[in-house]
Amino acid sequence: MNLNLKNKNALVCGSTQGIGKATAIALANEGVNVTLVARNRDKLKQVLAELPNSENHHFIVADFTNPKDLREKIIKFIDENQGFHILVNNTGGPRSGDIVNASLDEFDHAFTMHLKCNHVLAQATVPFMKEAGFGRIINVISTSVKEPIPGLGVSNTIRGAVGNWSKTLSVELGAFGITVNNVLPGFTDTERLAEIIKIKANHEGTTIEKMTEIMKNYSPAKRFAQPEETANVITFLASEAASYVNGINVPVDGGRTKSL
Repeated sequence: MNLNLKNKNALVCGSTQGIGKATAIALANEGVNVTLVARNRDKLKQVLAELPNSENHHFIVADFTNPKDLREKIIKFIDENQGFHILVNNTGGPRSGDIVNASLDEFDHAFTMHLKCNHVLAQATVPFMKEAGFGRIINVISTSVKEPIPGLGVSNTIRGAVGNWSKTLSVELGAFGITVNNVLPGFTDTERLAEIIKIKANHEGTTIEKMTEIMKNYSPAKRFAQPEETANVITFLASEAASYVNGINVPVDGGRTKSL
């Protein structure tokens, strides 16, 4: 299948590790000009050097705790370079814990990092997408959009908000050749999952190894996903081949989510 992605421009958030990094590499392998976004300059430089034809790619140092600064940096980049056909919204998840114990500051922080920053980036990139008659906004969220995950109270709440924001946006932008979709990773072999396993193991009074096996068995696949497996789905959704796929949630979880 020809994905027809060569010479498209993509903005990939959270792209120094995990799913974000894997997505940047997958898109670059398809001939996309990738702009990485994260807060650590040294890590961004390292990933940039790993991309094929690294001279075609860029990076932006930005902190998602500051949406105003993020907006200014993205708009400045677009003004000085070019707009983006593809936006991949991807940010590290909120701190784990039961929702009854969550502080208001935790909700505010997560809402800013996820929904507000997604919105800022969409507003900055959509005008070029409309002009080009082609746009892809892909939000990396969580299977908690369909089925809340125990012990991730704040995350469950904010992910649901992002899911509804995304669906609303898909309806508003569909007529312009712009699609908006959500990818819902299951347990993926990343630093974030390692942190969750450690917390769960401590809470249950067991070892990290035993908790790892327990969590693998939650999925019919009996294993964790690799970041590249989720990146492949994102790459398809970013392509012309997915032009009539809009406003959906795509679990990449090995069949773990019980709802349809």
